Amino acid sequence: MRAIEIQRLRPDESERLRRIRLRSLAEAPDAFGSTLEETAARPPASWDAQLRNLPTFVATGPDGDVGIVRSAVDGEDPTHGWLISMWVDPAVRGRRIGERLIDAVIGWARERGLQRLQLDVGDGNGPAIALYARKGFEPTGETSALPPPREHLREHRRALGLRPDRGHS
Repeated sequence: MRAIEIQRLRPDESERLRRIRLRSLAEAPDAFGSTLEETAARPPASWDAQLRNLPTFVATGPDGDVGIVRSAVDGEDPTHGWLISMWVDPAVRGRRIGERLIDAVIGWARERGLQRLQLDVGDGNGPAIALYARKGFEPTGETSALPPPREHLREHRRALGLRPDRGHS
């Protein structure tokens, strides 16, 4: 059996991005601010722009793509970045794929010289909270809610301070 590999999507792989994003939204609709319906309606140019602007990493194995995470530089503070759109297919959870996807974003952030990574996670998503805690993301005290019609779902922010890479993660 071929091992799971982490790959960064190329700018010409917008259809691949679209397929895995739609799968993630269908499987875990309450984990993301975007809805399946609004995301499915995006035009092809939107997917192309996302790949130009959001470094995107996928976990891929013998049966195709099984995980995704994206990253972005903070719009207000260029020394901070975001970990967004994290998802791993339930069929392969528990195999450290999420940790490897997070490591890809941490590597990207360090290459850019970022000092901090942050993310928002649903308060009821215990497995994701535990994963982020294992990777060193700590609560910041900031909270919010998902956009309507899921404003009843609360989330909180977690952050990871980045030190210069000295061969450890």
